[in-house]
Parts: sequence; structure tokens; C-alpha cells
Amino acid sequence: MAQQTIQTSIEIAATPARIWETLTDFENYPSWNPFLTSVKGDFAVGKQVEINAGGMQFKPTVLAFEPHREIRWLGHLWFKGLFDGEHRFVIIDNQDGTSTFKHEEQFNGLLVGLFAKKLATETTAGFEEMNRKLKALAEQE
Repeated sequence: MAQQTIQTSIEIAATPARIWETLTDFENYPSWNPFLTSVKGDFAVGKQVEINAGGMQFKPTVLAFEPHREIRWLGHLWFKGLFDGEHRFVIIDNQDGTSTFKHEEQFNGLLVGLFAKKLATETTAGFEEMNRKLKALAEQE
């Protein structure tokens, strides 16, 4: 079974609370988020939510939702083991008025090797663009 990881991060001149406020304002994603264009549902551990990312729609299960710290979910393409992705947002307080935002995903499954190039280029670029847009919004206020 193939595996691939995307790890991105960006420093944001804002508190974890401010970043969290922007990150969890899912209704406004269509107006600013180039990667996750739609996020809906009850973000509670164990619940399924609806995500539209890169033109793909899926219903991952929430694994973590810790205010001002972490959001993590696990999604599957069609069925478990084919193409699974554990997506993670982490906010780290740098204790100096800035925060580090980590945006990561661990992919596992039979089809991961088939999509390796796209994950390394297009998907990684999508993560980085979302990070930049989040930074710009969080630093506005």
C-alpha cells in the first residue's frame, strides 16, 4: 500500500484565537478559500462533514476539533484502503503575538502511487495558496 505526506506551514502575525475564528468560519470559505471551496456539517469528533476540495466532494469523519489548536478528519475515496486522506490543521502559539499554521495530509491506499505527482504539485500548491489566503485574512484585523 502506497503512502504520501504533504506538510506545509506558514507564520501568521495573529493569535491562535484570531486564526481559529477565520479557519472555522466555514460559511465564508467560498469567498476566500481557493482549496476548500465548501465545508459543511457539525464539527464534532466522530461526525461526518461535507467537504469540497479541488473539485472533489467527500464526507470525512472528524477525528479532532480542539478550539484554537487543531482540526483533523479522515476521508476515503469510495471505500477504505483505496485512497484515504487524514487532513490536519494545527495552530501553534509562538508566544510572541504570532502563530504557526500547519496544514498537512497523510495519504494511504492502493491508488496513492497513481496520484503521487498530482499530490506533490497541484495539491501541495493548493495547500500553500490556502495558507497564504488564511494569513492575509487573519492579519487584517
